[in-house]
Amino acid sequence: MNSISQGRLQDRHPLSIIDIGSNSIRLVVYEGIARAPTVLFNEKMLAGLGKGLVSTGRLDPEAVRRSVEEFRRFRALSEQAGAEALHVIATAAVREAENGTDFIQRAEAILGARIRVLSGREEAHYSALGIICGFHPADGIAGDLGGGSLELIDVRGETIGDGITLPLGGLRLQDMAKGSLSEASRIARREIARADLLKQAQGRNFYCVGGTWRNLARLHMNVTGYPLQVMHHYELDVAKSADFLKRVARGDVDKMKGIEHVSKNRRGLLPYGATVLQEVVREMKPGKIIVSALGVREGYLYSLLDENERRADPLVSASEELAVLRARSVSHARELAEWTGEALAAFGIEETEDEARYRRAACLLADIGWRAHPDYRGTQSLNIIAHGSFIGVDHPGRAFIALANLYRHEGLFNDEAAPEIKTLATQRLQERARLLGGLLRVVYLFSASMPGIIPQLRWAKKGDKQLVLVVPKSHAALLGERPEGRLQQLARLSGCALELRAGD
Repeated sequence: MNSISQGRLQDRHPLSIIDIGSNSIRLVVYEGIARAPTVLFNEKMLAGLGKGLVSTGRLDPEAVRRSVEEFRRFRALSEQAGAEALHVIATAAVREAENGTDFIQRAEAILGARIRVLSGREEAHYSALGIICGFHPADGIAGDLGGGSLELIDVRGETIGDGITLPLGGLRLQDMAKGSLSEASRIARREIARADLLKQAQGRNFYCVGGTWRNLARLHMNVTGYPLQVMHHYELDVAKSADFLKRVARGDVDKMKGIEHVSKNRRGLLPYGATVLQEVVREMKPGKIIVSALGVREGYLYSLLDENERRADPLVSASEELAVLRARSVSHARELAEWTGEALAAFGIEETEDEARYRRAACLLADIGWRAHPDYRGTQSLNIIAHGSFIGVDHPGRAFIALANLYRHEGLFNDEAAPEIKTLATQRLQERARLLGGLLRVVYLFSASMPGIIPQLRWAKKGDKQLVLVVPKSHAALLGERPEGRLQQLARLSGCALELRAGD
């Protein structure tokens, strides 16, 4: 008997990655090797292996003891989760410590797996692949701030350019500065000045990778009252965030709004993370600061994909997978994606590349709330989409996809619904979401959420700004008052005169 629930994709083979960092060690069990990775299980420990490395040249002995003990649990968890393979990578502290080799040997004996100790260049490479995996497309400098080092590397589309490793990880900077934040600022400025690739990337994106920067972003969300607690693709306005970074870099965090949501073990490194980010901004002058939830682990996973899998759109891939798991018919969802594109073309409405991607994702996700109570299908769909672990989409795009599905279920003119999510979308995206919701509301009355009929529905031009939705004569019985009423709602949104008729 198959023990895998239908809530999981049946063709996936789980695998685990253990990432041994200078500050934290994390076990992640993934559902399988996929363009949009899905986490089955995730656990970390803040070991602090790199604590004191600058002065002693050795891994912290208490951290070593705790880590070795935890590896027994991590291996057992990996096996319990059904992982068919265990990959282990280690970064700055382990590769630089005098006792790193001994630690690796002890860990390998417990884990039953070879540990791959990444060079600085390899660490930067996998960080870059993590950014390529998570953004569509990536264009800027990826900065991975760990406990021991900062990796900076240029990423443009699928191309990985020059990189540099700097000794600016949070624990190391704290040690080098002997706890002095002013000295940390001087060290960071001196080291960042060596990164010529930052000067050459002025105006492009800076992608923040690593736990310290993610927690810094979480604090910024709380301080500013940001309405969506989703870390991936969270953007900090360069000018508006300057005072926030300055305050954190001074160490003035204990009374900041939302500091309780940052673990106490992480709080001490926030000023050092803010200091390094300040110096990156000073040197690079980026157009945007963008936070990535994906890093070395996901980059390593991405490296295992074949070339065809890498070319897939991560947002569309994840949306189609969710449709397979939760929609009544994934074929119907695919038909919606094609038909709505044809409808917009008939209306004379052009889309950008991202708008077309977001519309396709919205259609693939249009039926994921069908098992909910009818009065809550729109709200449930919105919540799943707004809070889902999607990649390859920014927050305005995420809001568009969520709103389109809210309007599809709860009506097109319910302006009081989801006010906080609406603030994330531009006016253009709000209007597009309502229009797409209108199209979905019309076509669902013909399809009954099942495939087959949608490709037979076509738009015929009758005159300037006049269109006819033609239903095949073989399905003329589907015409009626309700489809006509929905079509006239759509007419108000589209600015076109619309009518229904049966024909060939």
